[in-house]
Amino acid sequence: MSGNLFSSFANTIPDRGRVFLLAGKREISFGHAFECAARFAHLLASRGVKRGDRVAVQVEKSPEAVFLYFACLRLGAIYVPFNPAYTADELIYLLSDAEPALVVCTPEKETAARSIFGGPVLTLGADGKAGSLIQEAKDLRPDFADADMAHEELAAILYTSGTTGRSKGAMLSHGNLKSNALVLKELWQFSDRDVLLHVLPIFHTHGLFVAINVALAAAASIIFLPKFDPDLIFRELPRATVMMGVPTLYVRLLSDPRLGVAAVRHMRLFVSGSAPLPIEVFNQWQERTGFTLLERYGMTETNMNTSNPYVGARKPGTVGLPLPGTELRIVDKNGDAVPQGEVGLITVRGPNVFQGYWRQPDKTRAELHADGFFVTGDLGLKDADGYISIVGRGKELVITGGLNVYPREVESSLNAVPGVSDSAVFGLPHPDLGEGVTAAVVAENGITEAGILAALEKGLANFKRPKRILFVDEIPRNAMGKVQKPLLQKKYCGLYTEGK
Repeated sequence: MSGNLFSSFANTIPDRGRVFLLAGKREISFGHAFECAARFAHLLASRGVKRGDRVAVQVEKSPEAVFLYFACLRLGAIYVPFNPAYTADELIYLLSDAEPALVVCTPEKETAARSIFGGPVLTLGADGKAGSLIQEAKDLRPDFADADMAHEELAAILYTSGTTGRSKGAMLSHGNLKSNALVLKELWQFSDRDVLLHVLPIFHTHGLFVAINVALAAAASIIFLPKFDPDLIFRELPRATVMMGVPTLYVRLLSDPRLGVAAVRHMRLFVSGSAPLPIEVFNQWQERTGFTLLERYGMTETNMNTSNPYVGARKPGTVGLPLPGTELRIVDKNGDAVPQGEVGLITVRGPNVFQGYWRQPDKTRAELHADGFFVTGDLGLKDADGYISIVGRGKELVITGGLNVYPREVESSLNAVPGVSDSAVFGLPHPDLGEGVTAAVVAENGITEAGILAALEKGLANFKRPKRILFVDEIPRNAMGKVQKPLLQKKYCGLYTEGK
């Protein structure tokens, strides 16, 4: 099998006339998708893009954006997607760091892109029809000789969210992405009979690699929605067999009266990831639909690391077992394994683990050790059956009065309080305790701070209970539903020290 991620999967699809993408009224076959990718690859090459060059992409979600990703793989160029919401100031840093050979953006951002970037710029409209990329590629050849890539050659660079500093570019190889897609295809029993309901962004590991690569590897079809929209989801659900989402998405669907056993009886699998799945959501989904959500754990640098089983027990509050071929160790600050059931840092090793951080060798050495284990920064524990639970980020650990508090444990207790719909727990400077456990809460039904704290007394030790409950309209989250705790810490930093 070729080392090229694209051709190794595309060449196994015998019937290219089958539907690959269903996007609104459009039915796009595998053959048409691959021909579009070939034309795009020819255009990139004509603009001077060579094997190993970076192509920076900041466009809206469309089928043509997927074909552009395929084009980069076919050419041997490195695909570098950016969140469409990034501002010009953020792009200045990202483009200077990535140093792409070419930029593709929406027509609306072309002027700004040209003012920042001195190289060639192509445009792609949100509808996938407008823009110079489409116009200049339409008459080019529909076939392309795919580059024969080595497994370790880069396929993509994905920039981390940068909540604790400047974003780092995670270098992902053809081998990293291909190995992970093949493992997930087998583990989740994907086949060409599946139809995946795709509601996620495609600038992120979950929507781009887990969803699209796995579907391509299985020759499955994809219902390609432009964004999360409950009306569209319930309209398209009858055609789907699998859906992937983030916890926030499942929470919103649970609030919709259309969700029930009848609406999902034809489905095979619901996958949740990119952020912790509250046990309450796990249980409510099971009660409302009869389906058990399958939670898994991954990150930008490693793709997927663990998954609850497709066949077998899916334990609430856990992210399942290490994937086949992926080693997972939970260690202390010295790198020594901790006893089963104790909390430590999660480290992983396997063909899914990235090649390092783009042009940041010091950070690479600090987090990707010589023995191949990557220090994820996540805190977790392993139960007697080998299932992994995530208790928080190492940097989110709150040390109050010399005692460790794991935010996720407190958040689980908060979310179980009637009237609390969302929460985020974090530490703030405290004159006596070093850090004060603090909770931001979205609540309803007139519940009070005293009422919430009283409800926590039975289940949480005193030192774990928040010193203050802050009521907010919403918890700040990024595009994939991950809580942005640094924003909360910045906003309330003087709560205990200045009495704010």
